[in-house]
Formats: sequence, structure tokens, C-alpha cells
Amino acid sequence: MKDGFVNLCNPGPRRAGIIVSEINVMKDINIVLLNYKCKDDIVRAVESLVTDIADCPYDVQITVADNSQNCDGMKEALVRFPGVLYIDSGGNVGFGKGNVMGFKASKARYYFALNRDTVIPENSKTVERIINFMDTHPRIGCIGPKLQNMDGSLQYSCYRFDLPSILIKPLKQINFDQKYTWVRKHADKLIMKDFDHNETRPVDWVLGAAMVVRKEVVEEIGWFDDRYFMYLEDADWCHRMWEAGWPVYYVHDIVIKHVHARDSAKVPGIFKALFKNKLARIHARSWFQYLLKWRGNHRFYKSKI
Repeated sequence: MKDGFVNLCNPGPRRAGIIVSEINVMKDINIVLLNYKCKDDIVRAVESLVTDIADCPYDVQITVADNSQNCDGMKEALVRFPGVLYIDSGGNVGFGKGNVMGFKASKARYYFALNRDTVIPENSKTVERIINFMDTHPRIGCIGPKLQNMDGSLQYSCYRFDLPSILIKPLKQINFDQKYTWVRKHADKLIMKDFDHNETRPVDWVLGAAMVVRKEVVEEIGWFDDRYFMYLEDADWCHRMWEAGWPVYYVHDIVIKHVHARDSAKVPGIFKALFKNKLARIHARSWFQYLLKWRGNHRFYKSKI
């Protein structure tokens, strides 16, 4: 693990506040949004990013990786955002694999996975502050910002590697934590309700809706494990970071708004969900893959209080 930091930035031409993608030009950050038939959400997120980086001193690439083969006109909708890179992933290849295709399309010092249903607050200089934070703390491998619901209330976005809590995670996804006290107890521990979210600190893992990863981390441990089609690839990636000695941090004073529609919870009841809700089945499969991969290794790193 490297103690220092080398700025490999080679600024490229700017146009409308966005960096034009060039082959072999190292960006400061590559922000990837993954589309799957959610064009309007992507456009809203890109608009907020474009506004945020209008006066940014860093070399920023915005990339949209499209898992829907442009069936919703995503590519055409991005024409009004010069410099935004569009990548057709060739089909619905999953969350991790789609993001990685976007990351690989433009090399950067930092890779930022950002959900399509996010909005950067106005006048926040969020992207600039993310880069400044990572530059100032070269031993931190990954950060997750504070996420807020659109009404400004806190959204829990950092987690513990707590085996009992992870074991009941599928029950939380179908809202059993709202029905049963014993499920809520473990669910609350999993999402770290018992710590002050107005504090920047190391945590076991951060939500993949907004996570920033250092280039050196990728070079050492690789990308998202694409065996997870969707869900828990963020937990797995952060687990690998900690195993390699790269801390993961929750940063409380960098804030992003997140709609956070939990589609895997829309069908009530565990058996009905598994039979009727495809996303609930995908979530269950990822949960099983995660437990199998990390069996015998569910220790806390830095998030135990």
C-alpha cells in the first residue's frame, strides 16, 4: 500500500464545464451513472453534476453506462451535455459489471459510482470537495458521502459486517423490520443507527449508491466482483478493501440527495416476494453468494462501537 500520492492529471480541453474524453488522458475523477430504462432520472442527475462542476478546477469525466441498449433514447438525451461519455454495455449486464465498463472507459485517479436517482445540491461544490478530501487523505481507499432523502432527512448509508444482522438482511428488504422487533434490532445494528451521522469516521462498508474509490485500490484488489448481478457488490468490494489494508470512510459533511426507491421490497411477504418480485430473487441470490464467499470471515473492521 502506498503512503504517498502522485498527481497524474493531464488536463484536457474543456467544453461547457465538462471534460471531453480523450484516449489515455488521466482524469481526476470518472463519475459513472448506470442506466436501465431510467432516462429521466439520469438526465436529472447529470444536470445536477454539470452545474456542480461548472467552476471545478479538476479534470472531471461524467460517464453514462447504458444497460438498456438505448431503448429509452438515453444516448440522444445526452447530446445536450457535451463531453458526457455514453457507453452501451450491450445489454442488462448487472450493476457491478455495468459500472465497471463505465469506469474502464475513462481512466481516472478516482472512480465514483453514483446512482441514477441522485441529485447534487446546488452551490455545494461536491465533486471538488470529494477530490480534495481524497487528495488530503491518501491512505483512505474509499469514501461514501452522507445521503439524504429529498426532504433533507437522513438516509442510512453505512453498514457493519455483523453476521447476525447480515443473516436477516433479506427480511429487512421486504420490510419485516417494520413488523417485528427482533428483525428491527438487527437491522438497526446493520445500518449503524447507534452512531452520530454528523461525524466522519471509518466504517465497514458504504452504500454503492455513492461511493468513491481510489485508483491504487483498483490496481491492487480489482473492481466490483461481477458475479453479483446486483446488491451486496458494494459490501464485497469494501470487504476486500479492508482485507488489503485500505480503510473505508463515511464523510458526513459531503451531502448528496438520493430518492432511494427500494424496488426489491415492493412485494410484501418473503415467499410472495421470491415468487413475484424478480429483484427480491436477485437480492436473495446475492445475499447467498456473499455469505458463501465470506463464510468464516465476518469480523468488524472499524465500525464496531
